[in-house]
Amino acid sequence: MADKKKASNMARRKQEIQLQQEIETQEEWEDIMSKEGLYVVDVYQEWCGPCTGLVANLKRLKNELGDDLLHFAIAKADTIDALEKYRGRCEPCFLFYAGGVLVAVIRGANSPMVMRTVTEQLQQEHKVIDGTAERKEIKDPYISMVDTMDDMDEDEEETEEGRPASKKDGKQMRFKGELVNFGDENDRSQEAKKEVTVAIIKPDAVQAGKVDEILAEIKTQGIEILKQEERVMTEEEATNMYTHLQEEEFFKDLITFMTSGPSHILVLTKGRTGENIINNFRDLLGPTSVEEAKEKQPESLRAKHGQETYMNALHGSSSEDQAMRELGFFFPDYVIPAAEGKPKLQRTLALIRPDAFKLHKEEVIQMINEAGFKIALQKEMLLTKEMAEDFYKEHKGQEYFDELVTRMSSGPLMALGLAREDAVEGWRGMLGPKELDKAKEEAPDSLRAKFAVDDVMINQFHGSDSEDSAQKELEFFFPVQQTMAVIKPDALGTKDEIIEKVHEAGFKIAARKETTLSMEIAKEFYSDHKDKDYYNDLVEHMASGPTMFMVLSREDAVDGWRSLIGPTDPEKAKEDSPESLRALYGGDILKNAVHGSSNTERAKDHIQKIFGDLKFTCDGWLVKDEQEMQEQDEKTEEAAGEETQQTTEGEEQKGDLEEPPKQEQAEEQEQEAEAAKTEEEKPQEEEQKSTEEAKPSEEETPKEEEKAPEEPPKTEEEPKQEEAKTEEESPKEEEKSEEAPKEEEKKEEEKKEEEVKQEEEAPKPAEEEAKPEGEGEAKTEEPEQQKTEEQTKTEEPTPEETKTEGEDEKKEEETKTEGEGAA
Repeated sequence: MADKKKASNMARRKQEIQLQQEIETQEEWEDIMSKEGLYVVDVYQEWCGPCTGLVANLKRLKNELGDDLLHFAIAKADTIDALEKYRGRCEPCFLFYAGGVLVAVIRGANSPMVMRTVTEQLQQEHKVIDGTAERKEIKDPYISMVDTMDDMDEDEEETEEGRPASKKDGKQMRFKGELVNFGDENDRSQEAKKEVTVAIIKPDAVQAGKVDEILAEIKTQGIEILKQEERVMTEEEATNMYTHLQEEEFFKDLITFMTSGPSHILVLTKGRTGENIINNFRDLLGPTSVEEAKEKQPESLRAKHGQETYMNALHGSSSEDQAMRELGFFFPDYVIPAAEGKPKLQRTLALIRPDAFKLHKEEVIQMINEAGFKIALQKEMLLTKEMAEDFYKEHKGQEYFDELVTRMSSGPLMALGLAREDAVEGWRGMLGPKELDKAKEEAPDSLRAKFAVDDVMINQFHGSDSEDSAQKELEFFFPVQQTMAVIKPDALGTKDEIIEKVHEAGFKIAARKETTLSMEIAKEFYSDHKDKDYYNDLVEHMASGPTMFMVLSREDAVDGWRSLIGPTDPEKAKEDSPESLRALYGGDILKNAVHGSSNTERAKDHIQKIFGDLKFTCDGWLVKDEQEMQEQDEKTEEAAGEETQQTTEGEEQKGDLEEPPKQEQAEEQEQEAEAAKTEEEKPQEEEQKSTEEAKPSEEETPKEEEKAPEEPPKTEEEPKQEEAKTEEESPKEEEKSEEAPKEEEKKEEEKKEEEVKQEEEAPKPAEEEAKPEGEGEAKTEEPEQQKTEEQTKTEEPTPEETKTEGEDEKKEEETKTEGEGAA
């Protein structure tokens, strides 16, 4: 069996040699360069061999043309000096020589382009031989760039004496208007291009008017249409296109069908790199057989739009090589765009409203995953009516507002944070129009149309309309949190990759620290695991080498980080969450690469243990200095104030820092007004109280008179001390009395009346001036009526009574002072 296979290969190789002349030496190369005709030379290296995939096509072309001027050859660059600059590359390269002159170059196994170029250059060579045209010599663009770089290096060596020779790394030059990067001289690789695929919307789907619907479904999957063209295939084009099916019974019918009407040819890619676009699109197409597609993938394009067998609505390239051949066949001059590097994910909020959540949750989640979205955040919750009104406040006043609020608060809903390169537009594309009638008519496969609830006019899904709206809405449902993330010693070598995935998941690294834990700190950090069997091993491992600690900020950071790291056991993680960090970088349960806090309280505790007291801005960044911390406090107070009072849009624009001081000032004025009112009432209450106390019974009056002489005599300094004390104790009352003019006038009148009475009473104590006892004795001899009146106005309260306010004390002191002066 092996001998037969070997013989078959030898026979096939012999046929190829008969078709393609083999050139292995410089002499043989010079020989064919001296001959007339068109030579198509496949340049190869021994380690990779010539391009055998095009031999059958070239042979067929040779037989069809039957032109003696056409020759095919294969040339080994390893042994031919003229092809030295083609060494070190594995990409197929076809050189077209006419009369020993290079007239065309094609890189890559692009069969349609090679065959088209052969035909064109052969026609041109006949014109040259006939004398009706001139042969146009060209230079291989790639070799020209290499030569230019060599010249640049030589110039550098000549002009910069003593400088080491250039290694040609990191070079740039402009070629045909474009900036080209060059790496090492042994790796002059071309700029990375996006991966693309070719799709054909076949005549049956075009005639049925399904082009727009199919294009919309393609875009919904995040697929970009780079180029689109409507054309009717010729029989030759269809035959060359499906040459791999020429042994099938239906081949002739297929060719007839493909040439029966216009088709739409598409060039597709996805994201910034186009990675895996070929497989993604074929998954979207479904099985080739329409019957099988309807049975196994009823949501596929062929199941929904195909008819039967080869009339299956669409075609998609099956491999990268086929995609390149078909691209060269339909769009020979098309330049594939350069890859843009790693994608930047966009996030959006998705809400599955209560009715759809209750009935279709699992089905909707599956469709979201199939559309290429990553569910970064997920939460089931019940909105209160007030929360629903707050979330949709910009819709207040619309006729649907009350029903919308009622529906949103009627039961549990699901809030999702979706991530994809075009998350906002992609999710809204899946939703369809807001109006249900319009959605059912224009986008029957959209979520809003598909999961509409009977007799409910509100659609069942919500999606943010912009990146800014998405950010605000995500913060509403998923407030920013901080969590502790740890890259353990066993995974520190992959920290850069892990940090990259941290950023891709939408986390902000607010703080980080790389350190080697002591045994004591490791024990304290894992103190909640103290009772576990693995505690000692865990502590020893964590203290065995450097560890990176990070404070991560994001909406629902705690749950989000734990979801990203996956199950504790890496083996289980590989089964349940193969893209998780522990699945990718963990070894075993102990050396599982990363750690995450289990809840918000432990996160705060862990952060405090490692980083100390940190404070964060509202968007999750670290507050670095006191000024920034003060500004953050003001913003926090402002946010609290906005929750308690509604402001107009104009008021909100006045500035974040103005509202808290105004609010405090208003509160102080309100307190002062209440205090002033209280002070107005207190003198009246005290006066009324003292009047009532001044009406003693017949038994009480003598006792009071007996107590009077026991009062110690007051010096001139004592009233001043009491007056100073009064002024010290009640400065606010004096300020508030100025704000109340009516109270001041009343007090002035009372003061004048007291002065008049004191003047009238002054002669009586003067007659007893010779008595040594002083003020106390003088007062005891005053008539009872006078004593009663003085008690009413000026009597100082006894220790048992409540102390009166400062103003009453001041009046009493002034009255006593005047009395003493008169005495």
